[in-house]
Amino acid sequence: MRAGSERGLRIAAYGVAVAAVAGLAATSCRTAGTRRAQAAVAVTGEVVTFASGQRTLHGVVHKPAGAGPFPAVLYNHGSAPGMEPVEAANALGPAFTAHGWLFFMPFRRGQGLSADAGPYIMDEIHAAGGRQAATSTMVRLLTTDHLDDQLAALAWLRASGLAQPNRIAVAGNSFGGIETVLGAERGGYCAAIDSAGGAASWAKAPELRALMTRAVQNARTPIFFFQAENDFDLAPSRVLSAAMRDAGKPFELKIYPPQGSSPEQGHTLGYFGAAVWSADVFRFLDAHCH
Repeated sequence: MRAGSERGLRIAAYGVAVAAVAGLAATSCRTAGTRRAQAAVAVTGEVVTFASGQRTLHGVVHKPAGAGPFPAVLYNHGSAPGMEPVEAANALGPAFTAHGWLFFMPFRRGQGLSADAGPYIMDEIHAAGGRQAATSTMVRLLTTDHLDDQLAALAWLRASGLAQPNRIAVAGNSFGGIETVLGAERGGYCAAIDSAGGAASWAKAPELRALMTRAVQNARTPIFFFQAENDFDLAPSRVLSAAMRDAGKPFELKIYPPQGSSPEQGHTLGYFGAAVWSADVFRFLDAHCH
């Protein structure tokens, strides 16, 4: 299978996953063909381990040239199945190291390199039943187990000696964007980059809307929101940035031109569109992480 075809298959599977969160098709995301395509993804960074409670999780680190410590970004992956987060880390790591930033993607329980450390979040959401139960399960997991994993990864990064303590930022795409907003409230980061957080489930998940709105109103961290114009829903970035404006919190908002030809492709701008957003993102990071 050609590389472009493999990526297309992974993005299609990702679209099924996020559609299921929105209360649409609840078909399985783990087809045999998807597993075969994802199994070919090799890690290009350094694999590390860290503890989250009693669980051992894994992450990938990409380091810039030099001895360090470095400004660092903790990048929260989305809900895509299988090895999609590894492919995202492979694409994003060089984009950050080229600007002198250490890149760290922790794999939360049930996904990527931590697939054996717990259940996959989408399986738990599917098992909840109807839309209301699925939404409640999503919010519960993102605010407990998965936030715990993010904060454990942050503690590891701070203790590693790799990062400059006052220059650790957080970023993420999709479910990772939701985690980024929660981290901006709780983590003490110097800046946050939210790419499409909640875009696939915003309209049908009032609990999620309330959660994210409260988080940005309480945020101790400046947040840069961005999405592609053809993402599933632009309301999350627009509503949350307005909430920060009204609360007197520092933020920026950018809606980029459509990426690809589908909402699924637009939704992955944060992963595979560094050429589009890098100038804005690194300007924001440099302005707030100094």
